[in-house]
Amino acid sequence: MHSTRRRFVLAAALVPALSVTHAQPRAPAAGKDYREVKPAQPVDTGNKIEVLEFFQYTCPHCASFDPDLTEWRKKMPTDVDYRRLPVAFDTSTSNHSKMYYTLLQLNKVEELHKKVFAAIHGQRKRLLDPNEIADFMAANGIDRKAWLDAFNSFSVATQASRAAQVWAAYKLEGTPAVAIDGKFMTAPSMVGSRPGTLPVMDHLIDLARGARNGAAKK
Repeated sequence: MHSTRRRFVLAAALVPALSVTHAQPRAPAAGKDYREVKPAQPVDTGNKIEVLEFFQYTCPHCASFDPDLTEWRKKMPTDVDYRRLPVAFDTSTSNHSKMYYTLLQLNKVEELHKKVFAAIHGQRKRLLDPNEIADFMAANGIDRKAWLDAFNSFSVATQASRAAQVWAAYKLEGTPAVAIDGKFMTAPSMVGSRPGTLPVMDHLIDLARGARNGAAKK
């Protein structure tokens, strides 16, 4: 009886410790939940930490991840500069990169970014032909001529070309993915879930902030 009671007391004493252990989230692991970008890439966000989202409009996982990122941006730190970068692994989808930069130039990204995802993945539109894209934008309130003028502009072509150079420099293998301050990269495919990627992003922002503060003290 005494030994049985002793085992019971020991087991009961371990319960709180085990509960605390399971309640503590696992710290993001380098090489698993994220990787270092080598060589580190330059950023031009001044005193702010760059968060760079790599996406493709044709990517269903990007469309699914977008609402998570939208909610995250509502609470992101004030020292973060959030940017998107369209990816075209296949040149046949290069007009999607131009479409994004045209939306950016016309200050329509926040209004129509989600609608483009919905059109491609919900309504099965391809939105690859410039005229089809222009018709879609006109149906969503953008003057057709103004759209085509911007879409065919030198500045949009330059930005789309530059985007290809950037994602190649990051050695990007798939989308969606997120780079932090040119130093780290994570993705739902690495972490294992879309929501689980967000705390990894927070962790990497902390690391980037520490690296900046350390460099400033030297």
